[in-house]
Amino acid sequence: MIKFDRFILPNGLKVLVHPDKSTPMAVVNVLYDVGARDENPNQTGFAHLFEHLMFGGSINIPDYDDPLQNAGGENNAYTTNDLTNYYCQLPAENVETAFWLESDRMLSLAFSKKSLDVQRKVVCEEFKEHYINKPYGDVWHIMRELAYKEHPYRWMTIGKELSHVEDAQLDDVKNFFFKHYTPSNAILVVAGDVSTEQVKALSEKWFGDIPSGNRYTRLLSQEKIQEEERRMTVHRKVPMDAIYKTWHMCARNDDDYYATDLLIDIIGGGASSRLYQKLVKEDQLFVHITCYHFGSLDNGLLTIEGQLVKGVDIRLAEEAIEKELDKIRNEKIEERELQKVQNKTESVMAFEDMSVMNRAGSLAFYELLGNGEKMNEEFKLYQAVTVADLHRVASTVIKPSNSNTLWYLAEN
Repeated sequence: MIKFDRFILPNGLKVLVHPDKSTPMAVVNVLYDVGARDENPNQTGFAHLFEHLMFGGSINIPDYDDPLQNAGGENNAYTTNDLTNYYCQLPAENVETAFWLESDRMLSLAFSKKSLDVQRKVVCEEFKEHYINKPYGDVWHIMRELAYKEHPYRWMTIGKELSHVEDAQLDDVKNFFFKHYTPSNAILVVAGDVSTEQVKALSEKWFGDIPSGNRYTRLLSQEKIQEEERRMTVHRKVPMDAIYKTWHMCARNDDDYYATDLLIDIIGGGASSRLYQKLVKEDQLFVHITCYHFGSLDNGLLTIEGQLVKGVDIRLAEEAIEKELDKIRNEKIEERELQKVQNKTESVMAFEDMSVMNRAGSLAFYELLGNGEKMNEEFKLYQAVTVADLHRVASTVIKPSNSNTLWYLAEN
């Protein structure tokens, strides 16, 4: 049970406090309710660009890292299609330094042509290194456009096209910042050797005077139900053939999320899963195969990804996958198999909660989902999943008309 207190400042900033006297450290986590799905289709990659710009200094603090490191702290951030999260950890006695830094860049990020030029170059190099020049780097650019026709999940966090970041102008960047990086669109979590009274006083001191901004209303194009199978084949300079298959699945807050998550584990979640045991160990068709999803807040993708043993025909490999999926759809899953993945999920969740930094991040995420308290209720929802739930999800999700298949073949 993760205990925490919650309050909201008059400017709309949600604050959660998780005291933990077992550590001398404090974690300050600021989650902004903005991700790649909130971008203009003609100006993608901005949320990720801001992850970099936010470390470029604010009006009063030219460099974010130096004061934090002088206070014994470390920090990082990440951006997804759904959210942007900044977090730092430092000795609890210096926690006010983190409040000062985070509040100043929320209030007055330094917008300069120099800063934009520097970070734009960094992001462009990242785009080239990881998504253009890296083997299999463009897989999800292709798959997202194959699977999504309406929803902004059709582009990746890095951006749909390199030119969108290359052509980003200072006014465009400013407009994106003032629309999304506001107290009313943020969640602050403070965890560790702190008290609620202390955090409330520091929150009011450092964040209380920041204008709330207009609460962003999300109106996204929704994906229509996919009615027929989609397929694509590409040839690239890669060491081995690969196959990627996706199916549209429910959103993170949907009741069926827990059954879907457990089903994915049964299908391909590790070396004891069905696909790995049958297609890697027994039949030796694949070097590696896995099943996963991204926990997307809107309707996401259940994914199977596998790299083939050299010389194996990709048609044979796909038929073998479909044969295993037929068993999932048509044969009853044993209670013991369900129990195994439920136990695995419980141990993973317990391990993640051991770190105060992970607890802070999880609280921010669950608050974004609607209520931080859900963090304490989640495993009960996994425990409540039945074999009948697994069968229903398998029948409705993993069907040919809902599928997208990419053959990613090595050039001869």
